[in-house]
Amino acid sequence: MTIDIDELRKLFLFERLTDEQLTKLALSGAMRSYEQDEIILQQGDPAECFAVLVEGEIQMISETVTAGTVNMPRTSQPGVYGGATSAYLGDRAPDRYQHSLRATAPSRMFLLPARKFAHIVTEWFPMAMHLLDGMVSGGRMQREVIDRRQRLTALGTITAGLTHELNNPSAAAVRAVSELRKLIRTSRMQLAQLAEDGIPPERLKALIEMQENCTAAVGKLPPRTPMEISDAEDDLGEALDELGVEDAWELAPALVNAGFGRVHLEKVHKKVGEEHTGAALHWLAEAIEISQMLGEVTEATERITSLLASAKQYSQMDRAPFQVCDVHELLDSTIAIFRGKIPPGITVVTDYDRTLPPIPAYAGELNQVWTNLIHNALDAMGGEGTLTIRTAHDEDEAIIEIGDTGPGVPDAIKDRIFEPFFTTKSVGQGTGLGLDISYRIVAGRHGGELKARSTPGDTWFEVRLPLRESVAVASPAA
Repeated sequence: MTIDIDELRKLFLFERLTDEQLTKLALSGAMRSYEQDEIILQQGDPAECFAVLVEGEIQMISETVTAGTVNMPRTSQPGVYGGATSAYLGDRAPDRYQHSLRATAPSRMFLLPARKFAHIVTEWFPMAMHLLDGMVSGGRMQREVIDRRQRLTALGTITAGLTHELNNPSAAAVRAVSELRKLIRTSRMQLAQLAEDGIPPERLKALIEMQENCTAAVGKLPPRTPMEISDAEDDLGEALDELGVEDAWELAPALVNAGFGRVHLEKVHKKVGEEHTGAALHWLAEAIEISQMLGEVTEATERITSLLASAKQYSQMDRAPFQVCDVHELLDSTIAIFRGKIPPGITVVTDYDRTLPPIPAYAGELNQVWTNLIHNALDAMGGEGTLTIRTAHDEDEAIIEIGDTGPGVPDAIKDRIFEPFFTTKSVGQGTGLGLDISYRIVAGRHGGELKARSTPGDTWFEVRLPLRESVAVASPAA
């Protein structure tokens, strides 16, 4: 079809071109007619054409991961364009159409091959081309830098919480070990005193057997109220006084913790003899305290091991990037990492559907999603409220919901919370990328869906993830 350069000149896109340029443009491209509802360009096809509307009406269509087909408003303005719009970037331009174009009425389109379009922009508008190239490249680089900083900020927050959590059990272990040194030294001296006093071997053996029974009972007694424990200590202290045992009231608490009473006291008295009862009871009390200290060290080191396991699970540093994983393990590891950052006034409630099967996912990236959503919920509640994390599944989707009792998201901004750089926090307190990154991980990386519903005192962020591997799993989102 012959192209009239006067017709091209009427298009706002080409109105400043010279006759020579318009002639070259007309020779480089082609005019084509389309019927109503005919597809002009198909999203996902090789990006080979730059298309300009000459006459008629067209509509841009975008296939998204979560929202299905998104139809942009129809337009009949001559000169609107689509297709390979960034072909001038060369190898850095997308090699496939990022959207579709559909004729919503009989239309004529001017089609310019992408390589011709790139050459024309480069040759005719060198300054504009460099400016556009800089804007695209600079914007992409800025986004990468800010994304990286956002991740580092989140990592710093988590590291501070983990350090705080590790400090408590490690300090307890150090304190217990220091106390153990003193107790072991004293215990040796008590045992040496018994030997010096000439306790017969058979009585010493009986005493050691009693010591084993007492230490084994530490931490395994039925629960008692503070009042019951106090009464038992008073009663045992009086009994020790009656036997003339020195420091009776200092020995009573340790012995009571092992379930010691008047009956046991009588057994010791009979087995070791009256002359050795005092030293034997001192040694027993020291042995019981040593057992208690060892229990504290064990508990502290197990807590440290548990925290490190949570950190390992959170970072997924020993796993393949894409794997089948248990959502509950990922959530629990994130909660454990956050434990030191959760204010005392906030209650954490978990409601897990244990029938939820494992899902195929990038586990480390999902942990970043949980981190962002939990962090936002804690910030929203301002130190007091309830954080609820629950799971469920709906046919072929896993559902993870994170809720808080904060003031909620105002209706005026609900539609904007997933926009890049949009934040409701004060200057310096938020980048506005947390929800944007979370959305890109859930939707773009996993083929899932992230949405929010909110009323004052009841805000929920719902994540839906496919239970089977999605074809939408794409390039890294964050």
